[in-house]
Amino acid sequence: MRAPAKSKLIKVTPPRVLAGGFALIIIIGSFLLNLPAASADGQSMRYIDALFTATSATCVTGLIIVDTGVHFSLFGQIVLLLMVQLGGLGFMTMATWFTLALKRRVSLRDRLLLKESMNHANIDGIVRLIIRVFLYSITIEGIAALYFMLRWSQEMPLGKAAYFGLFHSVSIFNNAGFELFGGFRSLTPYVNDLGINLVSMMLIFFGGIGFVVISELIEFPKTRKLSLHSKVVLSTNGILVLAGAVLILIFEFTNAKTLGSMPWDTKLVASFFQSMTLRSAGVNTLDIAELRTATQFLMIVMMFIGAAPGSTGGGIRLTTFAILVGAFIAMLRGKEDVVLFRHRLPAKDIYKAVTFTLTAVVFLSFATMLLSTLQDQDFLKILFETTSAFGTVGLSMGLTADLTFAGKIVMICVMFIGRVGLVTLAFALQPNPKKELYRYPEGKIIIG
Repeated sequence: MRAPAKSKLIKVTPPRVLAGGFALIIIIGSFLLNLPAASADGQSMRYIDALFTATSATCVTGLIIVDTGVHFSLFGQIVLLLMVQLGGLGFMTMATWFTLALKRRVSLRDRLLLKESMNHANIDGIVRLIIRVFLYSITIEGIAALYFMLRWSQEMPLGKAAYFGLFHSVSIFNNAGFELFGGFRSLTPYVNDLGINLVSMMLIFFGGIGFVVISELIEFPKTRKLSLHSKVVLSTNGILVLAGAVLILIFEFTNAKTLGSMPWDTKLVASFFQSMTLRSAGVNTLDIAELRTATQFLMIVMMFIGAAPGSTGGGIRLTTFAILVGAFIAMLRGKEDVVLFRHRLPAKDIYKAVTFTLTAVVFLSFATMLLSTLQDQDFLKILFETTSAFGTVGLSMGLTADLTFAGKIVMICVMFIGRVGLVTLAFALQPNPKKELYRYPEGKIIIG
């Protein structure tokens, strides 16, 4: 029997494995959520709703069609929690941890997959990083869960408080945004609670800066140094959070439905919380639908930027935004090189940032136009929802619960692509690449 031509074989590449792995988790999760045991009333939910919820959990988005704390049984909530943890840390991270626990060797192929899933520069030290990621994540989630348990034990039985603490700690750290309080309220009842706000912001911060940066921060007392990547992520994140908080405070200061009636200290904390959650968290202490249009549009811009590479968040990423700003400043100053923290960036990184951003703009524009034809809703609300899905943020102005069948399909695709990544998905779908054997002559065109 004649063997098939090599060029026709489907090559198993890291992007294809990652995209396929996320899709498999979503499919398995959707069937589990569709079981009668997953619903509090013992009735199976519609499969499209189960698929939507499974996608939202695995892609750590947090957009919901049904009330998580009311509709799902304990079994259904645990399924959601497992999908959130798998989606946040990455299924390759979890698989590697189990491989190491069984004292098996991690193959070169697995290391390449881990490098791709973590957005790491190379495979050197990738297994050590995975071990740290798992231990750091469990430690951070555990500390926050303990605080939440102690705080909520004042309002509910200790067992329920412990479960609520664990669920919300995992959900917030992984930037999923699922909550169990009911009524689609998120954390709005705790807008005046400084402790819950600070602990939640701590979880959002660590979940959004990426595991490489977390590892370097924890090792900093010993090494006394940070990589260029960590410096860019931390500085960009700090600037965006501060700028967002100031603008939200200005825009909402006199809005009686949000910050207007609050004391000064609560206004400041609420402004910073809303700005921090835009990094991709999905929990909120103010009613998003009651915010002014200027604030909602600001949130769209911030959600589009998103979190850091290798984190539990989405968007075009903090580093991409930093490179674009650096290129913009360099062009205005007439400089040829883009320099960040006294390091010159290679041209390929700038091309990659521009390509990724333009691809994201085109994709998001298409998804928004498509959803506009399927939903009879205000355009800003549709743009807000699609951007929230793409950035895996999970904030909502109330559109998700009213989505049509076709609208749910569109949003499922947006959430999946937002989590897997446009570039990763493009590499996964493209045919086996061929090396160009020639280059065209250079040409010049007039710009501006």
